[in-house]
Amino acid sequence: MSKRNISAKSKFEPPARIPGPGGMDWAKADALTDDEVIARALTDPDNPPSTQEQLSRMRRLSIAKRVRWQLKLSQEQFAERFGIPIGTLRDWEQHRSKPDAAAESYLKVIAKNPKAVMKALGAAE
Repeated sequence: MSKRNISAKSKFEPPARIPGPGGMDWAKADALTDDEVIARALTDPDNPPSTQEQLSRMRRLSIAKRVRWQLKLSQEQFAERFGIPIGTLRDWEQHRSKPDAAAESYLKVIAKNPKAVMKALGAAE
């Protein structure tokens, strides 16, 4: 199981051995099976894996927040540029409400091509 190519854009290749105490031997790490990785993770007192109860309490990041963060905009900037009421945006981000199908589609279009949406709306960058 290889962990080196996390994304297609990643060109970073770690050295076979990081010098110094506690260095990472990537060849040994890559040779571990999934079961061995899980077993070792369970023995790590500093960073234990999440329990099923903890995982069930977690919420996904809302699409509105993910798109806004991707564009590196504040809530105010995002709301103003894309014509979304600030209260509505906050409600979506804080899971008090969910965007309807049309609003979710709008957020997906913003994520794919924000400049085209701003141009269509006549919004300044």
